[in-house]
Amino acid sequence: MLSLLYQEGPSTKGIFRRSGSAKTFKEIKEKLDSGSEVDLACESIFVTASLFKDFLRNIPGSILSSQLCDKWVSVLDQGNNEEKIKSIQRLLEQLPRANVVLLRYIFGVLHGIEMRSEENQMNAFNLAICIAPSLLWPPVSSTPDIESEFIKKISSLVQFLIENCCRIFGDEITSLFGEI
Repeated sequence: MLSLLYQEGPSTKGIFRRSGSAKTFKEIKEKLDSGSEVDLACESIFVTASLFKDFLRNIPGSILSSQLCDKWVSVLDQGNNEEKIKSIQRLLEQLPRANVVLLRYIFGVLHGIEMRSEENQMNAFNLAICIAPSLLWPPVSSTPDIESEFIKKISSLVQFLIENCCRIFGDEITSLFGEI
C-alpha cells in the first residue's frame, strides 16, 4: 500500500482526502482480513489510501502509542524547533521498533506527497488533517469538545512531523522506496 501511495500519491489530487468506492473498500478489506492475495495496483489509489488509513486505525493503542498520548500532545509546547525535534526523537525511542520503521515509511510517503503539493493540493497541513486521527488517539474516550481540541493538537504535531521529517527520521527517508 505504501509503495503505491509513494508512486501515485504525489500526482493524485486530494489523496487521503477523497475516499474510494465503499463497496470496493469493503470487498478488499474482507479479502485482506481473510489472508487472500489482493492486487491493489488494479484498484483506485483512493481505495488504497482508505485501506491504509483503516489499517492504521486498527493498530492496537495507535502507532504513536496512546500511552504516550499526553507527551505527544505537549511536544509542540516545547521551546524552539530543535527542542521539539529532540523531544520527538526521545518519544520515538520509546516506541516498539516496528512502529518506528513503519512511521519512517509513512512519513517518507507523506513527504513525497507534500513536495508536490502544488500539483496534488495536499500540503503538510492538509495531509495532517486527513491522517492525524489515524496515527494517535487518547487512551480513553472523552467529550466531543475535548476530542476536537485533541485532533487539532495532533494535526499540528503531524504537520510538524511532515515538515521536519528529514531532520527527525534522517535524510534517507526520501529514498526508502528506492527507484520505483
